[in-house]
Order: sequence, then structure tokens, then C-alpha cells
Amino acid sequence: MSDLITTVIEAHGGLHRYNQFTSVTAHLRVGGSLWRLKGQEGILSQAAVRLDLHRQHASHYPFTAPHLRSSFTAKRVAVESAAGDVKADRFDPRASFPADVHSPWDDLHVAYFAGYAMWTYFTSPFTFSSPGFEAAELSPVTEEGEEWKRLKVTFPDHIATHCPEQIFYFDSNGLLRRHDYTPEVINAGPAAHYPSEYKEFDGIMVPTRRRVFRRGQDGTVSRDVELVTIDVENALFT
Repeated sequence: MSDLITTVIEAHGGLHRYNQFTSVTAHLRVGGSLWRLKGQEGILSQAAVRLDLHRQHASHYPFTAPHLRSSFTAKRVAVESAAGDVKADRFDPRASFPADVHSPWDDLHVAYFAGYAMWTYFTSPFTFSSPGFEAAELSPVTEEGEEWKRLKVTFPDHIATHCPEQIFYFDSNGLLRRHDYTPEVINAGPAAHYPSEYKEFDGIMVPTRRRVFRRGQDGTVSRDVELVTIDVENALFT
């Protein structure tokens, strides 16, 4: 691993600590203009998510009804009862997304997008040391009066995420402060994602506030509209 990858992983709790856990469960509030655009406003306004840390699986609950939950993997997404009865499912879910940014999403679209997004957020930067991930250090930039170091991370093909190449910005303490990507399934162009208000849960540093904004092709961030908001109330690593 490069020195920067080692530094940022240690800043977030360290690989040794992270590898002691197999999952995380977080209670959160999710909002922003995206859900209204997709006809799904409020669907994750009060929810919990359980993520497997070492394989790509996520489940939001309650999901669309008090007794239902989502089940996400890269190749399949489903809505299930608490007992595991399948109410709806879809294989190759990424291929089902509409090309028109204004087209509404169904519940399985939400389950897939929210599943891979939350898995990406909670497992970064620890996954950067995993087989198949490639990271290259870019030149630092100055933002908010600070110098932020940058990593361009290429995700392996078997991982579902926003797009193959993403850029992560880290402050002088090694904490993630910005995350750039293009959410391909939305088809609305690039985004800039700002994590902040870090708290320690079970030895892992977790940003409890996340805000996502539009990003121009020139890198300019438009903060007039919050596309997605994520506020973490608590997290338990087990």
C-alpha cells in the first residue's frame, strides 16, 4: 500500500481494528432533492441499514413498510419480509435504470442505489487495500483554506458503485473530506460529496453528516441544491 493509503486507513481506525468486524448497523436519516425527482420522497427518511464489511451486501429496514426490508448485492436486489419471504426481486438491477434523469424509480431501483451507495461510504477507505482496487495519488488541492491530498481509486468490476473511477480528498489528519464521482444510474452528471462531523463508533471514525451537490465539468461545485443528505444517528460495528 502507498503511504497515503496507509495514513488514511489509520486515521479512520486502522485496518487491524476494521478487520475485527464483519458488519455495521447504522440508524440514519436520508433526504435531498433526488428522492423527490424520482418520486420516492421520504422512503429513507427514518431507516436503519446493515452492511457486510467484507462482501458487498446491504439491507435497509424498514423499507416501504414496517415489516419489510431491502436486500442488495451487485447482481440482485430484493424486497423481503423480516422472515425472508421475497416480495419482489430483480437480477442484473443496474441494467433496469431509466436513461431519462426525470423518469421515476421503483422501490427496487431505490434499494439498489441506496445499497451500493451506503456500502461504498461505510467501507471506504478500508477497501482501498483490498484485491482488485487500484489507487493513485494525485496532486493536492486547496479547499476551505486547507490542503487536501487526493487519491484516484479504481473499483474492481465485481463491485457495484457509482462509477469505476472516483476521487477521494483527505485533510491533514487523514480524514475524508470530499468524494467526487458520477452516479451513472442517475445520468445527471458528476457530483461532489462532503462528509463531516466525524464521531468514533467502536474505534472506527464515521462522518455523521454527508451532503451531495452537483459538480460541473470544470470541477465547480454548486451548493444551491442538496441532492442527497445523510445524517447518521448511531453506528454499531460487530
